[in-house]
Amino acid sequence: MSTVLVVDDDAAMQLALTRRLQDQGFDVVNATSGEEALALFTTRVADVVVSDVMMPGMSGFEFCHRLRSRPEGEMVPFIFLSSLGEVNDRVQGHLLGADDYLVKPFSAQELIAKVKGAIARSQRLHSALERMVEKASNPAPLPLTPAEERVFWEVVQGFTNRQIGERLFLSPRTVQTHLSNMLTKLNLDNRSQIVRFAFEQGYRMPEGEGE
Repeated sequence: MSTVLVVDDDAAMQLALTRRLQDQGFDVVNATSGEEALALFTTRVADVVVSDVMMPGMSGFEFCHRLRSRPEGEMVPFIFLSSLGEVNDRVQGHLLGADDYLVKPFSAQELIAKVKGAIARSQRLHSALERMVEKASNPAPLPLTPAEERVFWEVVQGFTNRQIGERLFLSPRTVQTHLSNMLTKLNLDNRSQIVRFAFEQGYRMPEGEGE
């Protein structure tokens, strides 16, 4: 169940939003100020934040700014819900890191759609990041022969063809042949690109290769 943090000092608005969101299956946490909302985030991170702008003490703009400066609040979808509907207000909200800005009076159906959309985008982003991390942690096997792979790691370490030949007991022509084959198989143009390819794709040198 996704959690929505509703931040608004208007008790009637809090109640109405809470009921609407709960009817859609959301778990709702309430805060009446930016200070209270920030305190809640230290113990419970919401999946999306819906916040008023005009509140006593800390404004919604300041709350958004402070939340975005925290690691736990950097990526949380944030929706402003405010009676301040001027273009400058909406622009300021987006510049502070809000994902959306609804002007009161608003359609409850539209708010629900925006909350669901924000959560769906957040989930897709997290899934994409997890796939990137998994790919970097477990790169595909190099499409090289064992001899070519040995030369590959020598190139990554910065050795010249002559040095590679001496280290691996290969003739210069053999080293060049392996290098040419590697470039073709990896669709690269030069040895500098091999080094970058190894690091960008998350390849790690097998134990004993650098000895």
